[in-house]
Amino acid sequence: MAKLTKKRKEALANYDGTKVYALSEAAQVVKKITTTKFDASVDIDVRLGVDPRKANQMVRGIVTLPHGSGKTVRVLVLCTPDKEEEARAAGADHVGLDDYIAKIKGGWTDVDVVITMPSVMPKIGALGKILGPRGLMPNPKSGTVTMEIGSAVREVKAGKIDFKVDKFGIIHAGIGKVSFDADKITENARELIQTIIKLKPTAAKGTYVKSIYLSSTMSPGIQIDPRSVTV
Repeated sequence: MAKLTKKRKEALANYDGTKVYALSEAAQVVKKITTTKFDASVDIDVRLGVDPRKANQMVRGIVTLPHGSGKTVRVLVLCTPDKEEEARAAGADHVGLDDYIAKIKGGWTDVDVVITMPSVMPKIGALGKILGPRGLMPNPKSGTVTMEIGSAVREVKAGKIDFKVDKFGIIHAGIGKVSFDADKITENARELIQTIIKLKPTAAKGTYVKSIYLSSTMSPGIQIDPRSVTV
């Protein structure tokens, strides 16, 4: 059995693994039990009572975190020349079309979000096998296929994220950094969870939100009482 480090022992002493915490309390605890030397990400896992294999129980959406994600989001805009200046003015990190399509075909995917226009999608369709597995494929439902290029870039930079239930019925999302105040972590988490609740499929039966866990990079998971989300 691996020996617990001093920092690990201190972290475990600051929370009760058998307890179900209120959201605001969990946000404070996650800061106490994080011992990484870098500014760790704060993540949330929401297990839903849905069957993702059925189209009428798929849960997918977008949410703008009130305090942003804390991450520097690298944005690539694939657009026609008339939209390039709009994209750059909004803060896009990379702007172009055919040159970047060629780079992606060559294996380059050093971005976090790809935004494009409806008229350009036929060209981008060929990149599906590269962008899809990395979660980078533009999609109208996530707001990344749009004519409002500038607005889309600004929203992503400000903290807009998209989420989707996985094959196990879990939604996983990064909602901030450990350096955030506990109140900001709480508000970001609440915004995401309440958005997920609003998206409950009519076909979903029984308990919709089965469990919620909050954690940071390399920290234990803290179980949250779903009832505390609306408090």
